[in-house]
Amino acid sequence: MPSPKMPVLFIGHGSPENAIEDNEFTRNWRKLAAQIPKPKAILCISAHWLQEGTAETSMEHPRTIHDFYGFPQELYQIKYPAPGSAKFAKKIKECVKTVPVSFDHEWGLDHGTWSVLKHMYPKADIPVIQLSLDYQLPLEKIFWIGKELSVLRTQGVLIIGSGNLVHNLMMFHPTSKPYSWAIDFDNFVKKSIQDSNYDQLLNYNQHPHAILAHPTNDHYLPLIYVLGAAEKEKAQFFNEKIVYGSISMRCVAFGMEKLKG
Repeated sequence: MPSPKMPVLFIGHGSPENAIEDNEFTRNWRKLAAQIPKPKAILCISAHWLQEGTAETSMEHPRTIHDFYGFPQELYQIKYPAPGSAKFAKKIKECVKTVPVSFDHEWGLDHGTWSVLKHMYPKADIPVIQLSLDYQLPLEKIFWIGKELSVLRTQGVLIIGSGNLVHNLMMFHPTSKPYSWAIDFDNFVKKSIQDSNYDQLLNYNQHPHAILAHPTNDHYLPLIYVLGAAEKEKAQFFNEKIVYGSISMRCVAFGMEKLKG
């Protein structure tokens, strides 16, 4: 039987502590997973693997990376033992023509991936592959890589971009209400997606609050891969909330029927 066409997701992952919390965000991640056919593999593009060049994990047993500090000890003890897949890594490499893709045997799964998948797929029984972000690529090329990856959706692969649509840790405050500029930029992204105005999103740095919303673009780039893979399908939004003043938790699902709950 042919695989159903999988959706494409952008997940606002927020703090690593979401991995150990039962909150409105993590509950919605679990609800989302329950509405998706079980993937044959997951390709995650995380904000936390940024390098020169494009690489993908290709080991059979990717390690769990604890790429943060100053958090509760419980977080550092978490393992997400999902397998890798040489077969799907090869498929991914063959799909991408815009840039060369190298096989990586060092990285593993960082918290942009496992803090989300721990809730969505707690059994860790689905092969997971991470694709790196190339900070030197123009956003137009990143978008085209996403378009090239979209064929994987018909092969049972769930594509997830994991970042945040507003991400400014320098303005982070645990008790702050959302800053007006954060609300404005978050709404700009939502409306641009709704209007399929991807040119605006590729040129987001022209927005007057772009430098505040993203002092660096690592948490924005996963969205561009997702937009390419989404093929302008209908977007649905959830977790539409800004926390700590400057972190958007907004998530976007493309190619799904009406979300439940």
